Amino acid sequence: MHLQGKTALVTGASRGIGRAIALELARQGVQRLLLVARDSQRLAEVVTEIGALGVDAIALPLDLTQAIATHTAISRAWRDYGPIHLLVNAAGVAHQSSFLRTRLPHVQEEIAVNLVGLYTITRSLARRMAARREGHIVNVSSLMGKVAAPTMATYSATKFAILGFTQALRGELAPYNVQVSALLPSLTDTDMVRELHWFRWVVPLSPSQVAKALVHGLKHDRAEIPVGWQSHLAIWANRLAPWLVEQVVHRAAPSSLG
Repeated sequence: MHLQGKTALVTGASRGIGRAIALELARQGVQRLLLVARDSQRLAEVVTEIGALGVDAIALPLDLTQAIATHTAISRAWRDYGPIHLLVNAAGVAHQSSFLRTRLPHVQEEIAVNLVGLYTITRSLARRMAARREGHIVNVSSLMGKVAAPTMATYSATKFAILGFTQALRGELAPYNVQVSALLPSLTDTDMVRELHWFRWVVPLSPSQVAKALVHGLKHDRAEIPVGWQSHLAIWANRLAPWLVEQVVHRAAPSSLG
């Protein structure tokens, strides 16, 4: 995908991977960025950063779990700013706990944001992209969408689901010239994961590394974009010896969590 002169919408853009992706897209020459997140103050700060790069940026403070508000906001954005060529679904939440101590509200939030929110905004934009026969959708999954992690059962489940959703959508939208890709970073040093107990032996990526990998993958039309050598190694090892990867992940996981 050529990014110059395009309009992109990035969810989860107020922090972490979403913010880094928005900034990298601005550096790569997109014409306009629509930024979605729940935190309007932090979103405004990112708009200012992107504006300093000479790129038009618009904040769309939005809770993606609210379907009607999401559809309304997308309709207005499409009307006011024109066609959106690239959607990057980076919004997500993670809660860490041993499964037997999992709290249902945390499970419901992960499913609501990571899956239902992603589905809602994708459905809104995919219909419009298909009508124009132009567009690219990127769903941010995770290495945990390939290799499930103890203490992160629901988060892993949502990331596995995102890969399945992406694969199905890729086939359905291909006749409309709409491409669908999955981004698979491993542990990334963001404020969200700093609150978690990290797995042993994992070297964290920076959000900037993830953003640059995404741009590289877009330019080469990659269907799946693993980020970092650990992701590539884990994915290949899981294909060849899944039992071994499962043992390694089990040993690397935090030993006890409340």
